[in-house]
Amino acid sequence: MSKVSKVVNAEAISAKQKLSSNFLKKGISIALFSGLMYGFYSAFLTLGMTKGVWGDWYGANTAGLSAVVITFVLGALGSAVNDTCSAVWALIYAAVKGKLGDFFRCLKTKPGAVMIVAALIGGPISSTAFVVALKMAGSIVIPITALCPAIGAILARILFKQKLDKRMLLGIAICVLSSFMIGSTSIGSDAPEGLLAGLCIAFIAALGWGFEGCVAGYGTAMIDSEVGITIRQATSGLSNLIILVPLFGMMFGGGISFSTDLVVQAFTSGPAMIWFALSGLCAFVSYMSWYNGNSMCGAALGMACNGTFSFWGPFCCWIILGVIGGMDGWALPPIVWISAVLMMFGILVIAMNPMDLFRKKEVAENEAA
Repeated sequence: MSKVSKVVNAEAISAKQKLSSNFLKKGISIALFSGLMYGFYSAFLTLGMTKGVWGDWYGANTAGLSAVVITFVLGALGSAVNDTCSAVWALIYAAVKGKLGDFFRCLKTKPGAVMIVAALIGGPISSTAFVVALKMAGSIVIPITALCPAIGAILARILFKQKLDKRMLLGIAICVLSSFMIGSTSIGSDAPEGLLAGLCIAFIAALGWGFEGCVAGYGTAMIDSEVGITIRQATSGLSNLIILVPLFGMMFGGGISFSTDLVVQAFTSGPAMIWFALSGLCAFVSYMSWYNGNSMCGAALGMACNGTFSFWGPFCCWIILGVIGGMDGWALPPIVWISAVLMMFGILVIAMNPMDLFRKKEVAENEAA
């Protein structure tokens, strides 16, 4: 091979390595952005549930609603309104991208059915549990819900016989330790009322999302991720709205007419719907960024980057609700912040060997030299 050919090949290899490196970095940035958007989704959702008619429902007079209705029916309704708004954003995006036809066609396929099942698990169950926990205990529950990657890894081992090596077990142990550190704040006479129950309900959300991740993995491997997200959000919104809210209305409120009245009031409350529209948009963008980031930097690293919502969730709630909104109770003790960061590290350990990040950098530098 001539000297000129060697130089050309070296330049081509260098250009390819630089392109791959930039692609990876962009994927990591997008996946990290998904965690940030999840934090804003949590904050705007909570803010929306204090405005308009929600302020009356959760106010001092509670508009004549029982404690059970306030906790469960309104929690399910808040999740339904948010997920419905998110579904509208997803459908608009699919229409703009020219994928609305693919959306309806995929609904009839097996992967589409798998995505619907995943959405039924993550929507009516996990999303409602998350909203209920958020209203009961505040943003302290968000790091608990971030246990879903650890739970997903365990469920993948049980359901699909996927390997759990020592590194992954260490990451799971770190996540569990972090959750216990957060849970320790619910012990003692100074703990707010309902904090322990809120943390337990948050764990239900993490369990559901972990199971959803296992089920949805198959569906997203077979269909376009943007179409898959649209199926997920539309199914979640509709199932919450036409199944869970009426069911809770019959169980706790006296009938379907009761829940229907609440739904109409919620969707016609302008001051609240502004924030629900924002929370729905942030939820959709968060899922979109997570899926796109995964496709660029790999599912393992993407999952670890998305897990940063264990930090961004409490942080965004503190900024938007506590600092800007002037609401009390959104400041968190130092142990929660430490636990959130520790859990982020645990998620990274589950997803990959953290030392690989430094090895890849060293290899790239050596090859470039």
